Formats: sequence, C-alpha cells, structure tokens
Amino acid sequence: MRDSLEKAWSDVVDTARRSVADGLVVGTSGNVSARAGDLVLVTPTGVPYDRLGPDDAVVVDLTGRQLMGELRPTSELPMHLAVYRATGARAIVHTHAPHATAVSTLVDELPLIHYMAAALGGRVRVADYATYGTDRLAAAVLKALRDRTGCLMRNHGTLVHADTLGRAYDNTAQLEWMCRVWLLAESAGVRTPRTLSGRELTKVAEKLRGYGQPGAAPDED
Repeated sequence: MRDSLEKAWSDVVDTARRSVADGLVVGTSGNVSARAGDLVLVTPTGVPYDRLGPDDAVVVDLTGRQLMGELRPTSELPMHLAVYRATGARAIVHTHAPHATAVSTLVDELPLIHYMAAALGGRVRVADYATYGTDRLAAAVLKALRDRTGCLMRNHGTLVHADTLGRAYDNTAQLEWMCRVWLLAESAGVRTPRTLSGRELTKVAEKLRGYGQPGAAPDED
C-alpha cells in the first residue's frame, strides 16, 4: 500500500507542476488530487509545487481527516471530497486557467464550439459562484457536474475529474483550448460563431468510445 501511495503522490506532484508549466495556474492557485481506495492524496495549501518532495505527501480520508503529512491540505478539500463521494472519480484537476476563467464570467455554459465537449460528457456548464473552500462551492460544482466530468466555475476556474490523472489533465487542457477558441471566434465581431448541435455531439461521443489504439492503457492516449 505504501508503494502505491508513493506512486500516487509522485503523479499528483508531477501533474501540479505541469499545470504551472503549461500556464493553467499561477503560483499555488489550483490544486490536484488522486484517490487510492478510501484515501485521497491532495496538494497542500500555499506551497509552491516545485518545493514538494516525496516526504510531503498529504493524505486524508473521505471525511477530510488527515492521516499522513505535516502540511495542511488545499483549502479546496471540501470540493475534492464532495466530487469523490458523489462520482466514480479517481483523479481531480482544478485550475485557474485564464481563457476558461474568462468564459466563466460571460455565459452559463460553454457554447458547443468544438466536438471535444463530448469528452467531458456534453455541454460544459458553469457552476454558480461561491467563496472558495466552502461547502456551498462544492454543492455548486456538483450541480454543474451532473452527467459531466468537467465544468467551469464562475469567476474562478475549472474542475475536471477522470479515472486517471493523465486523462483529467488532458481534458482540462482541452477545456481551456475550447474556451480560447470560443473567445477568439466571439471577439472577431464579424458574426455570431457557429456551434454544433446536440445531435452532432452525440455522434462524436459514440466515436470517442473507440478512440485510440486497441489495448492501450488509459494514460497512453
């Protein structure tokens, strides 16, 4: 069990560092977590990710009780735990990605500007604003995530969950890209951007089920 926790923590830290390198977060904004059985490994609050090492693992149970680590967990822990308790998620990536955050201030859901919305379960909703780290925000996110694996958070950022950290991160990056595309199209000012229909999205969702190489592991897409 210890070996699996060490591997999961290494993946959490690597993903958090990648989010900084890719410009999805600034400083220590955003957070990453992974579930291992009934345990959750999560990034700590207020610590730059490049300073985290193997001995800094933060582990809590599904009630939020800290079982390992001296550092305090992220202030967004209630949100992470709510998602784990309500879904089959094994990994969560939360960012303050700039284009996605901008879109969250403009619409109630991201227009169907691209078919990759199907990878998140359909039209991406915007969760109502609530103070960070609160149960109210956790409830708003769960509502936006109904039948979805990702959402925008009003005036805040994004949250995406998946069965692996790799998939959660890739879908987070896709969501930020779709938001950027919509902003670019909207800002052209020539005409209203054309969007896809729900029927077209359903077709893509069916095709995505067979996407990738046969027998490939989830992280090998």
